[in-house]
Amino acid sequence: MTAFSLDPEQAAWCEELYTLAGERLRPLAEEGEPGRVNRPLLAALGELGLLGRMLGSGALDLCLLRESLARGCTEAETALALQGLGTAPIVQAGTAAQRERWLPGVGAGRAVAAFALSEPGAGSDAAALGLAAERTPDGWRLTGEKCWISNAPEADFATVFARTTPGAGSRGITAFLVPSGRPGLTGSALDMLSPHPIGTLEFDGVPVTADDVLGEPDRGFRVAMDALNLFRPSVGAFAVGMARAALDATLEHTARRTAFGGPLSDLQAVSHQVAEMATRTEAARLLVYAAASAYDAGEGGVPRRAAMAKLYATETAQYVVDAAVQLHGARALRRGHLLEHLYREVRAPRIYEGASEVQRAIIAKELYASATGGPGAGPGAPADASRPASAAPGRVRPPAVSPTQETSA
Repeated sequence: MTAFSLDPEQAAWCEELYTLAGERLRPLAEEGEPGRVNRPLLAALGELGLLGRMLGSGALDLCLLRESLARGCTEAETALALQGLGTAPIVQAGTAAQRERWLPGVGAGRAVAAFALSEPGAGSDAAALGLAAERTPDGWRLTGEKCWISNAPEADFATVFARTTPGAGSRGITAFLVPSGRPGLTGSALDMLSPHPIGTLEFDGVPVTADDVLGEPDRGFRVAMDALNLFRPSVGAFAVGMARAALDATLEHTARRTAFGGPLSDLQAVSHQVAEMATRTEAARLLVYAAASAYDAGEGGVPRRAAMAKLYATETAQYVVDAAVQLHGARALRRGHLLEHLYREVRAPRIYEGASEVQRAIIAKELYASATGGPGAGPGAPADASRPASAAPGRVRPPAVSPTQETSA
């Protein structure tokens, strides 16, 4: 891929995904119940090899997957992305035994994953999380609550971030892999605007052992940030896919809808609005691809680039979908219309995996650190010396204010 376009093979693959999403996956999505895990849809994603490909993909491949699926079926995109975010810590930091136990089931669409970071009192500031991990002779016991967790409470396992060292901020958090059947683990669904499943998880002395630790004790915040740095640009790709779907619908509608003696597209106010929608969508797409390519190449400034991509793409998608609704008129507000669906879907990505305000804070902090000679985020800047040896050069640690209010992708 150049900085400006996909190569022919990538473009053909994206069109194939878009067609699959509309013809094969959308009917399964429509049969599902909003707010519940759609296991037939997951099984189809596994059968098509898309979940398996996601588990081994880089950031750019993940972005192409998410954008193409979102353009054709947002439910399929979200089901895939939630599996990816919940499983990324296992791929990146799991032991051979943990990978062998869970990854085949995820890839086949049988095992449902969750990423349990947010809490009622620790959303944007995840370093302040309070889920307590109390030491026992056999390991730890988890006590507390997680909230706004995608796929909860139906997930078969969750990556759970808990405080193992009180008062240590981001340095006292450990990541645990917790199966759903553990004693003391319960949860409930939340009725949210977004149609995908979101809920709470309650921990009443849930037992975990050293075999359940992902990475190292007290280094779980890094596990969370590594997963979010991979997935944050792809949230932008999801947004670009929705913007493209809204733009496609708008082009078709304004070209055939007549008013004042001709098609809407003949009205300058309309055509200029469509041109603005298309320009912003293309700019967002390029910013997303640039961030993903930087991640895959191990370049400097990944947190800044990922934050820029997510910020601009999600804000752009909100603008494009809203403009599309305006140009369609009342028909777009009817339940079941594509734009009515997109209007509900497009709002949440500006909040989860770091709200827009958090992204601006990350960008500003990285820019000022680079300008003052610190370990900043500029291209070619030195990588964070404290990163784990397995991390690619340039995947620097973002500020401790960059996770999620709702942990979907």
